[in-house]
Amino acid sequence: MIKYALVIIFFISSSISLHAQIGGNNSYEFLNIPYTARLSGLGGVNVSQVDQDVNLFLSNPALSGDTLSGYASANFLSYFANINLASFSYARKVDQLGGMFSVGVQHIGLGNMEGFDATGVATNSFQSGETAVTLGHSRTSGNFRMGLNMKLVSSNIAGFRSSAILFDLGGAFVHPDKQLNIGLAIKNIGFVLSDYTDNSETKLPLDVQLGASFKPEHMPFRFSITAYQFANNGDDIAFYEPTSRLQEEKPGVFDQFARHFVIGTEFLLSKNVNFRLGYNHLVRKELRLESKAGGAGFSYGFMFRVKAMELAYSKGGYHVAGGGHHFTLTINTNAIIRR
Repeated sequence: MIKYALVIIFFISSSISLHAQIGGNNSYEFLNIPYTARLSGLGGVNVSQVDQDVNLFLSNPALSGDTLSGYASANFLSYFANINLASFSYARKVDQLGGMFSVGVQHIGLGNMEGFDATGVATNSFQSGETAVTLGHSRTSGNFRMGLNMKLVSSNIAGFRSSAILFDLGGAFVHPDKQLNIGLAIKNIGFVLSDYTDNSETKLPLDVQLGASFKPEHMPFRFSITAYQFANNGDDIAFYEPTSRLQEEKPGVFDQFARHFVIGTEFLLSKNVNFRLGYNHLVRKELRLESKAGGAGFSYGFMFRVKAMELAYSKGGYHVAGGGHHFTLTINTNAIIRR
């Protein structure tokens, strides 16, 4: 499966221009919202935590390994302005097909919105939402893993509909002796099946992400650092408006550089309990107020496990006014369903 898909991705990616595509300028941006409590607690981006979470194949298809076979997980994010995001993931090793297979569903409900015509007169209210269905496959060869995701994305914004087929290609290196993982993911390569209108020019949220996770041998901490927004081809990723009173000076070189990185830490209190803390510099800079930043860019959470069930919670500091509440329930179905 992977061999043939690589050929498809090569021809698709050859026709795509890797120009700057910043969040807010693309369609299907819901794919970049942290969809699990772990991801949210670690700063929102991670492509290197191998075998830690059945949901993480959505970040990097190479992160799903044999130890996650039979695991199922449901996630719910209470976001801003009555916006909610839910997702589900399941993984199973299929020996006859030579590897791990994962399936995931993500859906964001944008709530009830009031409609207005061109003159400002209220019309009917409407509901909008977006959904992605993902099928992933991964294989292991020595200390290296490789994976591919194929996802069908559907968007409905006030009755205007769009759909696309996207691919994620990922790889991971697992150190044979140290607790060190390195991951690379090329995300959201693909093409639009149908656009919102005849005049729409949908941009895909293409990104290249590289990260590492490391646990020192005698410390109860696991550290992760992830670089993202590589697809901007070196262009600035900061929103900068010289005439705005909120940002009078253009961000410096170090500020621009730091906006490409997310840092996450887990305090491994025991095998069944850990705490998480993350920092996202881009989020902190973009969502702070003029006078203060508060908790913008910082996130935290915890996880505890009881037998075959794991419950996690995180709060992401996406704005100085507060963040979203994220809940994840994961179950090892192998311990429940007896064969």
